[in-house]
Amino acid sequence: MRPHEDARIRGTTILAVRRNGQVAIGGDGQVTLGSQMIKGTARKIRSLADGKVKVGFAGAVADAFALLDRFEKKLAEHNNLITRAAIEMAKEWRTDRVLRRLESSIIVADREKILLLGGGGDVIEPDDDAMSIGSGSGFALAAARALLRHSSLAAGDIVRESLNIAGDICIYTNNNIVVETL
Repeated sequence: MRPHEDARIRGTTILAVRRNGQVAIGGDGQVTLGSQMIKGTARKIRSLADGKVKVGFAGAVADAFALLDRFEKKLAEHNNLITRAAIEMAKEWRTDRVLRRLESSIIVADREKILLLGGGGDVIEPDDDAMSIGSGSGFALAAARALLRHSSLAAGDIVRESLNIAGDICIYTNNNIVVETL
């Protein structure tokens, strides 16, 4: 690796879609160090709250696990209500020096909501029924929005197809896809 190259571990695409009472979240398996792909089978989707909440993460891996751990604790404290847990975590995020330095984002989803918990302590709910993060997120989100508007595919199928499209375009996204549905 050359000194001027970015040596951070990155490279993923996470997408969540809600349709007809179903929510699906998926991610690819690529992990990149600078300009090199170092792992192709990482699993970036987790189940929380006895499978009632799904989470996908992008960014620095250790930071993502720190966020997941804190979010899971907030979820337990607030009866598995993702909006309440996310807001309480955001409040903590803004006052905690460790959290403010985390370079990661997570998407959390339950049957009713999809939320993005961003690197600056933000909590964002999408205007429509799709949300994405990571290197290939723009490609995946565009594909998902098109499929939501112009197909009758189920949420899980939209996530899988959209991630495949992103994997075909984005050099930091591969086609080793994991999709979980609620």
